[in-house]
Amino acid sequence: MIKIAIIASGSGTNAEKITRHFQSSRLARVEIIVTNNPKAGVIDRFQDINVPVLLFEDPKEQVKVLSYLEDKIDVILLAGYLKMIPKSWINAFEGKILNIHPALLPKFGGPGMYGMHVHRAVSEQNEKVTGITIHEVNDRYDEGKTIAQYSVELTPGEDPKYIEQKVRALELKNYAPTVEQWLEQMSQDK
Repeated sequence: MIKIAIIASGSGTNAEKITRHFQSSRLARVEIIVTNNPKAGVIDRFQDINVPVLLFEDPKEQVKVLSYLEDKIDVILLAGYLKMIPKSWINAFEGKILNIHPALLPKFGGPGMYGMHVHRAVSEQNEKVTGITIHEVNDRYDEGKTIAQYSVELTPGEDPKYIEQKVRALELKNYAPTVEQWLEQMSQDK
């Protein structure tokens, strides 16, 4: 059984979708949710789900969190986590950390490009298509190996709020099944 940690800073909709996706799986299970945000909705969302939530606010605690994860976890999934993953974590989980980005990378990626910032940029550039990218995490924002991309058509200049809704629907539909395919491939490659 592959043990998953999900790291999130926000509402936790993707974290919940992934957790529920793997609840009856023989392949993998979500073991823990990690957040750095004491006000994150993911904390409330997981009170009724039988998965513990670990809160760490102080960046100095990253070493302790890594030590905990290394002993108990096989892969890490980022779901709305807004900080750079420490290099020590990337080294410890090389090729085993995935992120979901709300655009078709390499466009609209990099530092500062998250959430509504991405959707505004997509709208301002009059893009006809946007989407999501699921990628491995490395030591540079949004430059890890692409695992999958999913797209949706836009009307040029479309309102960023509508773009956000379309992208969110893609995330909720595709992140968990893509993770499952990635994990199946990983287990076959062993």
